[in-house]
Amino acid sequence: MPLRTLLYCALLAVLLPGVPAWGQPKPRQIVTLDRIVAVVNDEVITQQELNARVDFAFRQLRQQGTQPPSREVIERQLIERLIGDRVQMQHARDIGMRVDDVELDRALSRIADENKLSPTQMRAALDKDGVPFEKFREDIRSEITLSRLRDREVAQKIVITESEIDNFIQSQQAQGRNDEYNISHILVTVPENATPEQLQTRRARAEQALTQLKGGTDFRQVAAAFSDAPEALQGGLIGWRESSRLPGLFLDAVRPLKTGDLSELLRSPNGFHIIKLNERRGGQAAIMVQQTRARHILIKTNELVSEAEARNRLLQLKERLDNKADFAELARSRSEDGSAARGGDLGWLNPGDTVPEFEQAMNALKPGEISAPVRSPFGWHLIEVQERRTQDMTREGQRLNARQALRERKTDEAYQEWVRQLRDRAYVEQRLE
Repeated sequence: MPLRTLLYCALLAVLLPGVPAWGQPKPRQIVTLDRIVAVVNDEVITQQELNARVDFAFRQLRQQGTQPPSREVIERQLIERLIGDRVQMQHARDIGMRVDDVELDRALSRIADENKLSPTQMRAALDKDGVPFEKFREDIRSEITLSRLRDREVAQKIVITESEIDNFIQSQQAQGRNDEYNISHILVTVPENATPEQLQTRRARAEQALTQLKGGTDFRQVAAAFSDAPEALQGGLIGWRESSRLPGLFLDAVRPLKTGDLSELLRSPNGFHIIKLNERRGGQAAIMVQQTRARHILIKTNELVSEAEARNRLLQLKERLDNKADFAELARSRSEDGSAARGGDLGWLNPGDTVPEFEQAMNALKPGEISAPVRSPFGWHLIEVQERRTQDMTREGQRLNARQALRERKTDEAYQEWVRQLRDRAYVEQRLE
């Protein structure tokens, strides 16, 4: 797999699994004729921008050994994704969300580390692959922004009740098993408040995809041609999922299937789905969880406290801590989190208890180590890891896994709905035809 693809995959693993790695392409140096293919509020999407994304999609499909559909088909899919990305980036700009150069440089260093390269080697490899470094840099800035936007607008608002967890666990126990499934997926979306004519058109498209699959056409090829899901250009592959992490609609459809089988057409509020079962395996009984005991100091940003000021305050506190100041005392006097009264103590944390940016920085620390300032949707943090332990939490882990599975399921559904509503509120004029 070429380095560019590896780098994007590394970024998604570090920041947000499931979000496509696309930013704003750098204008070409050669002056060429261009045209507007879409208007999104007060911005335009040009043919050159669309071409850049389509060309990358073709390269990606060929690397996977998938016969690509026609350029027209891929253009129709990708113009919608460009529009979706653009309305999200505009919303991020409107609410003042930005990624500064310090955060961006830190993310680029993580990507280089994931690929076992130095920053200089990564830059040379990008040049060799024909990827301008500044374009790649801005792509990463956009990905961080979209990841943070998803957390702020969707993930943080998801509520999981104890009764939901109880019902979930009872449902799993009633099944008597927790198998894992490797699945692929095709989604043909249906607009909100679709007319009967629109609904029939989208159903016909989904039925056409299912007919091709039953006729022996490769699933990856059909997914690339028909699917509106984010994983379409990866051949529709979702990969391994525990049964607890699958929507009930998918689980009911996949459970009776044999390896290689296809589901019938499935209908959900988002549209029409087709599922293919690639493999199946039994779930594990014991649940071993690494817990981290940590404390932190939080400085929030607002109209009076800028990002730079909040970060500088923490840098000053970090200097004092490096000179043996008492962390608990500074947390009680300076932290703006509810944990301040406890000296910043967060207790024992399980995976998924904190937002991704916080957890990622915390996991990189050794016991007794204090982080540099860390940005999260809540503000800026200093984090100290006090100790770690691995617990057999088969019983407790049931609730933890149930909470994570429900959160993942609700977040995915809510995110798709939020993006759709954001697009519906925007002025969008598509001129591709």
